[in-house]
Amino acid sequence: MQSQDKGKERLKEIVSKHETIKRTTVILDKEERDFIDRMIQEGKEGGIKPLISKMIDIYRSLMIYDWRFPGEYYCGISRIAFVNVELLNILVQEIPKENWVSIGKKMGAALKVSMETVLDLQNSIEENWEEVFKRLRAQGFGEFFLKDKYLLVKTPFIGYPELWKGILEGLFAIELNIKTTAPPLVFQIETKR
Repeated sequence: MQSQDKGKERLKEIVSKHETIKRTTVILDKEERDFIDRMIQEGKEGGIKPLISKMIDIYRSLMIYDWRFPGEYYCGISRIAFVNVELLNILVQEIPKENWVSIGKKMGAALKVSMETVLDLQNSIEENWEEVFKRLRAQGFGEFFLKDKYLLVKTPFIGYPELWKGILEGLFAIELNIKTTAPPLVFQIETKR
């Protein structure tokens, strides 16, 4: 008797799942379809469905809801720009190294205001850090991990630990001690404000 009930439940589950799936047809220009086919043939994408799913995920992650025109978009109160890392490195190299931490703190404070506005959460509360890490990763800052009293920054878009120390201190209202000088960057959390 129980196996029949389980079978009926499973059938209902399958039927309800298929009701939520909808088929969509998208008509692409020849140039767009050729581009997609080339990406699939080169092994950069597994197929049309995975590509579209990835595009939607990126769109959602970046929160690109306010396009002005290609190349200019806003996320909440902040204008976001895709910038070549080499250009940022040139800019940072022109700043005296003794100012990197203080400039990083100003950058972190600006990120804090932007993210608290967009994500509607307090960055200084450790339970919220994972959402902030996701946002930073989506914007290309790198991958961030919290392990005990250590913050790890893998693949940072800028490899200067002093600048990152300031950014993270300003963003999370903490004080850090630099543990590594080359990526992956490791910071020990000294105090939380």
